[in-house]
Amino acid sequence: MAASLAMGCKEPPPQSTEAALALQAAGPDDIFQGVLNGQPVHLVIHDCAVYRIVSMQGTQVEWEQVLAPKPYYPGNILTSCQRHSLTADAQGVTAELGRMAFGAGGCCATGGTYRSKDGLNWTKTE
Repeated sequence: MAASLAMGCKEPPPQSTEAALALQAAGPDDIFQGVLNGQPVHLVIHDCAVYRIVSMQGTQVEWEQVLAPKPYYPGNILTSCQRHSLTADAQGVTAELGRMAFGAGGCCATGGTYRSKDGLNWTKTE
């Protein structure tokens, strides 16, 4: 590596994390960034799970999962995400999640509507 630096070669930039790619691909109904319960919160919904963005530095984004529906099948292997969204109002954030079993009609084997006042603790409402 020292030889390549001496020759003027630059080290390639690090690969984007899955979190960074998900954040880039997220639509307006997939992101919440604001204040909840007096604390700044940045949430993104991806593949029927809600993640809290922990840190962002260029293409390196760290996140932690704060909400996902209970698996219907082991590890949700035989399901796919059919719907998910985040909405906010003065009382908090609502996440709608819906996973459907492959080959099944309608929606959904797992999921529902969840509310949070702080972005970390969620209560199922439907």
